Amino acid sequence: MRHIHIIGGGLAGCEAAWQLARRNVECILYEMRPQIMTEAHVTSNLAELVCSNSFRSDDSTANAVGVLHEEMRRCDSLIMKAADTARLPAGSALAVDRHLFSESVEEAITEEKLINLERKEMTLSQLSADANVIIATGPLTSSRLSDEIAILSGRESLAFFDAIAPVVYTESIDFSKAWYQSRYDKNTELNSSGDYINCPLNKKEYDDFIDDLTSQETIEFKSWEKETPYFEGCMPIEEMARRGRETLRFGPMKPVGLTNPHTDEQPHAVVQLRQDNQAASLYNMVGFQTKTRHSNQKQLFRRIPGLENAEFAKLGGAAQKYIY
Repeated sequence: MRHIHIIGGGLAGCEAAWQLARRNVECILYEMRPQIMTEAHVTSNLAELVCSNSFRSDDSTANAVGVLHEEMRRCDSLIMKAADTARLPAGSALAVDRHLFSESVEEAITEEKLINLERKEMTLSQLSADANVIIATGPLTSSRLSDEIAILSGRESLAFFDAIAPVVYTESIDFSKAWYQSRYDKNTELNSSGDYINCPLNKKEYDDFIDDLTSQETIEFKSWEKETPYFEGCMPIEEMARRGRETLRFGPMKPVGLTNPHTDEQPHAVVQLRQDNQAASLYNMVGFQTKTRHSNQKQLFRRIPGLENAEFAKLGGAAQKYIY
């Protein structure tokens, strides 16, 4: 069999190359970074995670995503090997240290003799008409290849909404108010004290937060974004709040399965933070993607008990739409 051309060194492209090599099929994996960078990537590493550091549930007994993880592991998945290597405490979810994860994937790819990694932009016009090609470029495709895909697909554009949650320096969190605990105490062996940091709000604090959140000025949509609906599984928190005052309490701020050790009162709502790096010096605010302007986010989130003096390594973003 002739070798396979794989365009894109993200999760899908690297996994495809790895699986082909397991079957003794030679391939060429093209990654345009660092020759051409994108609006979202920070490094030139393969399989860099630019959004969430979570692969969602890893429970193979009660969750469809967890079943998929198990199936991938049984298929000798490179992505799952790297995720397990870079795993962070996150209860039943599979969260990873972003840098360790991408470094593990890149090391495996570069050491595999049947995978030829070429760091350059590749387009379909550069390949022969009968070439075996896998396009795995995702939403951050180069403009030239985007144009070719648009012609092939008959679509003017394809789009999606990206989302980034704020990331907080752990040492700036006030643990006289916050505490470590996994929901229903489902801790991993990685952190016996609890995989999440929890910041509680009583009813007044929650109501005040909702009022503040829904009154914030947000980043305006571009003209070509206005008619594109949000992805329901990754909505900005202010949009969720506008659907009803209790929406966040049944979503990312649900208080169930948590007990505040600082008080006998049951929290009315809870903001959870998940470990973002192996050193545990960074935690991200789970589900807190937002279109609120960066200039207002610090003031808004510092009203949450435990985050009054929070220092942010990264602020949140949502509905950042990439066209390909």
